[in-house]
Amino acid sequence: MEETGRREFLKQAAVAGGAVVFPSYIRNMISDSPNERINVAVIGISGDRERVRGIIRGRGIVHIRNYAEIPNAKVTTICDVDERLFPENTRIVEELFGASPKTEVDFRNILDDKDIDIVSLATPDHWHALHTVWACQAGKDVYVEKPVSHNISEGRKMVEAAEKYNRIVQSGICYRSSKAVKEGIQKIHIGEIGKVYMARGITWRYREPIGVFADTDVPAGVHWDLFLGPAPYRPFNLNRFLYHWHWFWDTGTADMGNNGIYRMDTARWALNKNTHPVKVHCSSGLFGRDQNEQETPNIMDATYEYEDGTIIQNEVRGLPTNPEGMPNDSGVCFVYGDQGWMSISESGYKTYYGQRNEPGPAKSESDFLPEERSNGWKNLVECVRSRRKEDLDNPIIEGHLSASLCHLGNISSRMGGNQLNFDPKKEQFINNREADTYLTRPYRKPYTMPEKV
Repeated sequence: MEETGRREFLKQAAVAGGAVVFPSYIRNMISDSPNERINVAVIGISGDRERVRGIIRGRGIVHIRNYAEIPNAKVTTICDVDERLFPENTRIVEELFGASPKTEVDFRNILDDKDIDIVSLATPDHWHALHTVWACQAGKDVYVEKPVSHNISEGRKMVEAAEKYNRIVQSGICYRSSKAVKEGIQKIHIGEIGKVYMARGITWRYREPIGVFADTDVPAGVHWDLFLGPAPYRPFNLNRFLYHWHWFWDTGTADMGNNGIYRMDTARWALNKNTHPVKVHCSSGLFGRDQNEQETPNIMDATYEYEDGTIIQNEVRGLPTNPEGMPNDSGVCFVYGDQGWMSISESGYKTYYGQRNEPGPAKSESDFLPEERSNGWKNLVECVRSRRKEDLDNPIIEGHLSASLCHLGNISSRMGGNQLNFDPKKEQFINNREADTYLTRPYRKPYTMPEKV
């Protein structure tokens, strides 16, 4: 059916039948945009620990479903190192887009596909930077999940690649696209709570013990070498492959990078800090768990100080705890000014004034009509069409600066909680060669970061 005929048919159907609910792939084809269709490859569709029971709940599925809601955008390729996931995920893509996607196990095979405009990265942390740099070099635009990098050096390489190859690169921190959060941040910036001096992020997310698993043979259909990529080679272990890869330094960034990143990005945004802090100190520990289960702490408390004395605090709790701030949220950022304070979470914001904490302006995302709301995937596609990088909700430089807060906290933690002094311009520690070794990592060939992107 021709485009004009299809639109006319849909209009007539809506008039004749009142409220008509169309399949996702029909909604996806309705577009008034004169631009050509945007083709997307989603990288990393793996589910969490429940995938062994056939349930697919990975972050890549969230990407796929969001692209299905964007007119004239289509997921044409899905890529994962676990071939066992292809049948079910292919069915989901067929239902949403009306056509079967290509499947790939090796990301590098996608780079030469001239029909792909966007690569959408839902891979483990240790792959984010290489995938992004390679995609930019191949002329692709990118959506990259949080935290954008596995270490500070990688984040800078990603910024350089996006600039050099003039690519649109969106950092995947969804709060940046929230209408309610944007409104709250704007109020802070215009002085709603006075002069801000500190922000505090708290993440409480109870983590079940992950147990201890023996190394085994690699399961059929799993491409273990591709999963490890730039990380050191390890024998296959279930804990290092499923969602639990977050809790090993080779592949993850602890819950500081996994979830604390949301609060750190909001805190830095609210304080309008477009640089790195000059000091960091992080106390941490692994409590209530077998020391052989995981490498990363489950309790962390970091403090960052900027050159002007402004402070950011970041606390992560993985054990039973009291919630703080907004009900039903698993994390909140508190921003403090000399006239009041504001709490910000995925639910929205609330303002309080003076020593009596008198309620002020508040807004929830649910206060906005569905058509008024946005998200990072929609914003990315709009910017890919316009080529206006300045319209991105969360460009890669912002993702780098926020991820670096988490990396700095992790480095202090790994060095025994020592206070570290940092040079924001050089992106190096001051007179601390041991700390500098954590700014990058050795890369396992052939998965190496180029010296010059």
